[in-house]
Amino acid sequence: MTIHFIGAGPGAPDLLTLRGRDLIAACPVCLYAGSLIPEAVLGHCPPGARIINTAPLSLDDIVAEMQAAHARGQDVARLHSGDLSVWSAMGEQLRRLRALGIPYTVTPGVPSFAAAAASLGTELTLPGIAQSVVLTRTPGRASAMPASESLGHFAATGATLAIHLSIHNLAGVVASLLPHYGPACPVAVVWRASWPEQRIVRATLESIAAAVDEGMERTALILVGPALAAEGFDESRLYAPDYERRFRPQSALANSPTAAPADEGRGERQHAGC
Repeated sequence: MTIHFIGAGPGAPDLLTLRGRDLIAACPVCLYAGSLIPEAVLGHCPPGARIINTAPLSLDDIVAEMQAAHARGQDVARLHSGDLSVWSAMGEQLRRLRALGIPYTVTPGVPSFAAAAASLGTELTLPGIAQSVVLTRTPGRASAMPASESLGHFAATGATLAIHLSIHNLAGVVASLLPHYGPACPVAVVWRASWPEQRIVRATLESIAAAVDEGMERTALILVGPALAAEGFDESRLYAPDYERRFRPQSALANSPTAAPADEGRGERQHAGC
């Protein structure tokens, strides 16, 4: 049978992919990271499912549960918060499963930085302001940071930073970023994005430490960069009337008054969100 690794999203039980929801509903065993995934997400499990909180378990314990389910002929939904591609500890589990010959699948989830940006009503990449988003963290007990991946190195680019797992080190984050972004740079801290108890604090690098209280811990995400408060940014060229692109060729527009709406509609359908 198969172990299905599923990104359970930032917290809201309806911020799952359809594939993820359907896999959870089809698996008689569910292993979930209880310290980060709210119980409401478990409402997608089928009646009578064996549901195991892996927060108190070791890696050996978790893999043993997977092996036991596999031996019983049962599929497993393995839930991690956010998306599995970053800081999920999925890699070490997959390595164990490959060694054991147990099949698995991976279903992506809504990442926490995307949920935080949505809660802020903010685009993190604005023309002329920032065109890159850096997902990073500060050193912690679980994992060290390579010397080349310091906050100062990333801040020197001027990109929007999404700093995870670092609210406990907010003073250090501010000290590292101030020389590069300046005291007036906008900052937002989003705690438990998409959860019912979500909280948002907006401030500047100079004032954010005083604005955040001790209750905002662990699952708080720190977003830093000029794009968070910019209003005077340029409009992109994407929808400019004279912008030549595959689905809106200027030659067609020039030769046919009716080509513009039809061609634009086709482009929108095929490149929605671009």
